[in-house]
Amino acid sequence: MSAHESMEQADQAKEASHENRNIALLIAVIALCLALSETLGKGAQTESISKNVEASNLWAFFQAKSIRRTVVQTAAEQAKLNETTAADDAAKATLQKQIDNWQKTAARYRSEPETGEGQDQLSERAKHAEEERDLAEAKYHHFELASAAFQIGIVLASATIITGIVALSWISGLLALGGIAFTALGIFMPHLLHLP
Repeated sequence: MSAHESMEQADQAKEASHENRNIALLIAVIALCLALSETLGKGAQTESISKNVEASNLWAFFQAKSIRRTVVQTAAEQAKLNETTAADDAAKATLQKQIDNWQKTAARYRSEPETGEGQDQLSERAKHAEEERDLAEAKYHHFELASAAFQIGIVLASATIITGIVALSWISGLLALGGIAFTALGIFMPHLLHLP
C-alpha cells in the first residue's frame, strides 16, 4: 500500500468518523425529544385516568342524589294522598309538616349551591371533569404520535451509521421535526387535530 493510498484511507476514515459523530448527535437530540414526549404523554395519560375516575364518581353521586330525591318525592306524594284520610286536624298538621320537610329535602337534593352537592352542581362538576379528561386524552394521543416519530427517527439514524445511506438521516431528521410538531400540538392545541 502506498503512502498516497494510506493518506486517502485516513481521510476517508476521518470523514466517516465526523459523519458518525453528527449522526450520534442527531440520535442524542431525538432521544432527548423522545424522553420529553414520553414524560408529557405519561402525565397526560395519568390526568386522563384521574379525571375519568373523578367524573365517574361525580356521576355516581349524582345518581345517588337522584334516587334519594325520587324516594323522598314519592313519600311526599304518598303522604299527600294519606292526608285526606287523616282523622283530626293535629294529624293533618303533622302530616303536612312532614310533607313540607320532604319537599324541602327533595329541593335540596336538586340544588345545593352552598355545598356543591346538589344534582345541578354535581352534574356541572362531572361535565367539567369530563372536559378535562377529554383534553388530557387529546394531549396524550399527540404525545404518543410524537414518541412514535422520534423512535422511528432514532432507528433510521442508527441505520445510517450501519449502511452509510445518508438519505436515512435526512428522513430521520424530518421525522424528528414531525415529532416536535406533534408535541407542540399536544401542548398548545390538542383539539386542532381529531385523533382516534
